[in-house]
Amino acid sequence: MLAFTNADEKKSPTIIGAGCNLKGDINTDHTVQIHGTVKGNIVAETLVIGRGGIVHGNIKAQTLFLHGTLDGDAVINVANVFANAEMSGTLSYKTLNITCNTGLECKLSKRKEDTK
Repeated sequence: MLAFTNADEKKSPTIIGAGCNLKGDINTDHTVQIHGTVKGNIVAETLVIGRGGIVHGNIKAQTLFLHGTLDGDAVINVANVFANAEMSGTLSYKTLNITCNTGLECKLSKRKEDTK
């Protein structure tokens, strides 16, 4: 097995591929892509739940790209919800972008911008 040799390689994305089932939490400071199923909580810089991707758990991220299904609460700065996405729970966001035909059945909670 090759060891990481530079800082850029250490920031490679975490990818849960289609057909993969993961039980457990993910906590990282970079991008996570979900194309399979995760039963657990996720903390990431950027979270992509692809078409066919399913997350059963709570998430916290700076940026969310939701194409698949999220069953849980989310605390997000910039939430991008695309056609055919589904979500239940509470979506707490600062900026929300929604594309047509989403299956949102969740509570929306807009957070105020930080004042510094």
